[in-house]
Amino acid sequence: REMNHTTNREPQSPPLTRRVRVSEIEDDVAKTIALTEPERGAIVDLLDLVALEDLGFEYRLRWGGGGRVHLSGRLKANATQTCVVTLEPVPASIDVPVELEFWPHALVEELEKKAEDPSHAGLVDWPEAIVDDTLDLGPVVYETFATSLDPYPKKEGASFQWSQGAAAP
Repeated sequence: REMNHTTNREPQSPPLTRRVRVSEIEDDVAKTIALTEPERGAIVDLLDLVALEDLGFEYRLRWGGGGRVHLSGRLKANATQTCVVTLEPVPASIDVPVELEFWPHALVEELEKKAEDPSHAGLVDWPEAIVDDTLDLGPVVYETFATSLDPYPKKEGASFQWSQGAAAP
């Protein structure tokens, strides 16, 4: 399966969903997301981890103009990956800030049309869509965690030993 980091519009269902109805957003109130055991297992399998000791996401949602919602939070996790050299367990500690916007679906579609126009290229902070008056924080948490992991974890001091035949004359 090829990884595609440029778009998050993959049809498969995400390993983590945390839907929040727009009408139930408590403006600027601190909230926390913790994993259930089935979610933890699914994430361990998907990301080929040895273990996921804990993963928590503390966040606040704030109303913006035009039906937009601003998410600010912090993802903290402790996981164990496999060393790409020795295949031994390697601890991974993650503590990253998360800032993004959720926009009404129609505004995101408008933005996508503009993005196809070369004069609007280079938008960095792509908003997530609010669909059916609901925003889903689960994929944000999962994607943030997945992209924060070291793609080539190495145990301290481990290095590749390349052995090459005699150099050609």
